[in-house]
Amino acid sequence: MHHVLGNTISKLANDIIDTSVTMAAKSNLRNGNSLVIAVSTNNGLASNAMNIGKLLNSKNIYFVPFRQDNPITKPNSIVFDKSYILETIRFALKKEQIQPILL
Repeated sequence: MHHVLGNTISKLANDIIDTSVTMAAKSNLRNGNSLVIAVSTNNGLASNAMNIGKLLNSKNIYFVPFRQDNPITKPNSIVFDKSYILETIRFALKKEQIQPILL
């Protein structure tokens, strides 16, 4: 699992493999393994929402549940909930997305 920022989400969603993180993720997926993403980004509910949507619909990619970071001062920002990390991994090993994804 890797704490994933908006830039990496965009690269994964659009198959841009140009960093060690994206290379490791792509290699992991190519081998049929589960990839758990713990997303934190300031534009998750704005320009990056489409990329998150693509990954939510991708095979073997699983998200740690996330929520708005601060709806008042950062309305487009999302952050994962660290209390769900281990349970998300357990579900991903069974090829299942933990629910709910949005908290």
